[in-house]
Amino acid sequence: MCAEGAGKDLADFFARGQKQMAFPDRRTADVLLTILFVAAVCAAIYSARRIILIFILAVFFAYLIDPVVKFLQRHSLFFRNLRGPAVVEVYLAFVTLIALVGYAFAPGVARNTVKLVDEVPVLLDGLSTGDIAAELRGKYGWSEEQEFRFRAFLARHKEDVQGLVRVVDHYLSHAAQVLGLLLLIPVLAIFFLRDGAHIADVLIQIFFSADRRLRIRGIANELHLMLTRYIRAQALLCALSFVFYASALLLLRFPHAIALAVLGGLLEFIPAFGWMSTFAAVISVGVVNHSHWIWMAVLLGIWRLIQDYFASPRMMGRNLAIHPLAAIFAVLVGAEVGGIVGIYLAVPVMASMRVIWSACAEAEGNYQFHPALTAEAPSNLAETAAD
Repeated sequence: MCAEGAGKDLADFFARGQKQMAFPDRRTADVLLTILFVAAVCAAIYSARRIILIFILAVFFAYLIDPVVKFLQRHSLFFRNLRGPAVVEVYLAFVTLIALVGYAFAPGVARNTVKLVDEVPVLLDGLSTGDIAAELRGKYGWSEEQEFRFRAFLARHKEDVQGLVRVVDHYLSHAAQVLGLLLLIPVLAIFFLRDGAHIADVLIQIFFSADRRLRIRGIANELHLMLTRYIRAQALLCALSFVFYASALLLLRFPHAIALAVLGGLLEFIPAFGWMSTFAAVISVGVVNHSHWIWMAVLLGIWRLIQDYFASPRMMGRNLAIHPLAAIFAVLVGAEVGGIVGIYLAVPVMASMRVIWSACAEAEGNYQFHPALTAEAPSNLAETAAD
């Protein structure tokens, strides 16, 4: 009996040892699988980052024209209170406006574009070799000493100039691809305008339990209002840029001043790349047409400082209920982490984190919307869904 009991105890000991030595156990396996799943999702997002960015821009474009859609939806003569026909009316008006603008400005823009394409390689070559200094001396009556100083300046910054040449060549070579992707934005925005509330409701039902859906809908509603205010602030910044560009270009007697001002105002929506494209277009037109492009470059630089460090942080901070210093910090961190995309998404991401953090900080069941973001329409999602 003793031997039989000892054998049983020994067998139990080895069984427990095998169970303890088994790797991985269930809990460890769950943790590893979760980590692998998160890593796979992050890798998929990184691989599809360009397509995701297009969808994000489509969402922003939908927010931009949503006020016009709602206005037509409420005041339409034939399709009142119908959202689908209102979206169609807005797009028809948009296409008509583009056609009229193209008919008015396309011939002159086409001629200058052909001229610009022919002149840009010569201009870039003159910058890289320093021969542009002689051209400026003949045009503006510079002295020999001034020409020598400018040549010395270009020589000292030869690597920077060559880097600028490479950047311009890169953007010109990818211009057609970028334009094709940008044309997708208005098309995708149609679906967000028509079914945005339904898409949000389906996602909430999929990812959250029934007892949390009401609170999540409240948070989604506040995020919706935050994005509405963000797009409104962006539109205001674009309007200010249009006024500045138009005034400066007309003052310096640039050709096609209004067309260039409209282009600059629209490109203001795209951080970094937008204003750099405007700068390149305006200065190139000035050089080709022998306008006062040096003074224009100085004015553009001053305006960029005003926009980036005064106007934009204050407007974004006031509309998104974040401090202007936080807005500047978000843009700088976004530029360091994600480049142009990081700059574009930095402020709305920070505002979204503020909204979610406020929701998590509140006691469960006592969540309250931020008063700065709920002054307009506390039930906007429900209203949109009803529409």
